[in-house]
Amino acid sequence: MRKPHILIIPFPAQGHVIPAMELALNLAEHGCKITFVNTEFNHERVMKSLPEADSVRELVQMVSLPDGLKPSDDRDDIELLWESIFDVMPSELVALIQRINGSESEKVSCLIADVTMAWALEVAEEMGIKKAAFWPAAVALLALILEIPRLTEDGILDSDGQPMKMQSIQLSPTMPFIKPTDFHWNCAGDHKREKGVFKFFVKVIKPTKLAERLICNSSNCLESGTFASYPDFLAIGPLLASNRLGKSTGSFWQEDSGCLAWLDQQPPKSVIYVAFGSFAVFNPTRFEELALGLELTNRPFLWVVRENIVGDINNAYPTGFKERLDRRGCIVNWAPQQKVLSHPSIACFISHCGWNSTLEGISNGIPFLCWPYFGDQLFNQSYICDYLKIGLELNKDENGIIRRDEIKNKLERVLGDEGFKERVLDLQAKILISVRKGGSSHKNFEDFLSWIKD
Repeated sequence: MRKPHILIIPFPAQGHVIPAMELALNLAEHGCKITFVNTEFNHERVMKSLPEADSVRELVQMVSLPDGLKPSDDRDDIELLWESIFDVMPSELVALIQRINGSESEKVSCLIADVTMAWALEVAEEMGIKKAAFWPAAVALLALILEIPRLTEDGILDSDGQPMKMQSIQLSPTMPFIKPTDFHWNCAGDHKREKGVFKFFVKVIKPTKLAERLICNSSNCLESGTFASYPDFLAIGPLLASNRLGKSTGSFWQEDSGCLAWLDQQPPKSVIYVAFGSFAVFNPTRFEELALGLELTNRPFLWVVRENIVGDINNAYPTGFKERLDRRGCIVNWAPQQKVLSHPSIACFISHCGWNSTLEGISNGIPFLCWPYFGDQLFNQSYICDYLKIGLELNKDENGIIRRDEIKNKLERVLGDEGFKERVLDLQAKILISVRKGGSSHKNFEDFLSWIKD
């Protein structure tokens, strides 16, 4: 019997590629042939970070398409990237599928597109291919996107996505309230950019409705109210909790596994893990306050410092900082985060609150200190702190700086209150049940698999 051939196309950002790759691996391990489509720029980064003998290379066929941008263009400029993708990639995707379908045994039987790449579903529709949409973030925010027409019609949002009144909204009685400051299109930094991001989200609503299945990297136990109100959303996550490889996949940076040996030398539940994902950047003052805050805690810490997280990394650290903390601190360029968070020495996670990091922290029973940067991270912070009550927000001063004393004091509160640990351990137990045989996410994944193979 021929294997179903699934083509998966994520949005070209680290927080989208990693969960899409985890989905790919889960499908591959259940007898599907997978073609994973990155942009040429990201394909090169992913392949460079994968060891030559990595099992991912055997399970997933990695291919690439041009994004239309020049090598020198700024791919962190989301609007520029989106516009170029819309102009260039649909015809490139058609050509790719035609090449694959040239071999009868290789025909694409299903296309899975990130919701933010929903134009690909229109390609699948035209080519007569089964189509599914994948949402890698909190499902409450997917609901918010799909409700934009109703919210605009009801006078809650204006035509640029700005709230007509500065008050929280609740999409259904079972869902958490969402603050206007947490709308993920209003967290981009400036009004012009936020207006562009909103118009992009409006653009994905219609093609997303073409999807025959809408699968989500979340769990009923995490967002029960939203899944109850939107029964078409299928919880199949957290995918990381069901990935038997036990490591991050699709990373744009090579992981420094040496930090695991350092963690082995630390006492249980003693280490503060600090990581801000792939996008966040710091000015020198914020970076220095974070460094001095970690020093002030008097606890061991593992800090992920990307080479581009601050302008001049060589001169960013406070004078004498590294020398003073030579044994108590470990600093790496990129960490194997799933292995780090599952390590018995980790006590707390200072996080940018990306959804992947949120899921990884909860799946390992780790409480949070929240330091969001942009986009959906602001909503995730509110969800962690106000709804799930498994972490605390780090507050900025009048100059927008999180000061060293704030870091020290909030850390002591999180680690000194057993309630945070009890609540996150309770969630961890429920999540692990959901991805095991008989659990809600496991059942939804099996149903999805049956639909693909039908």
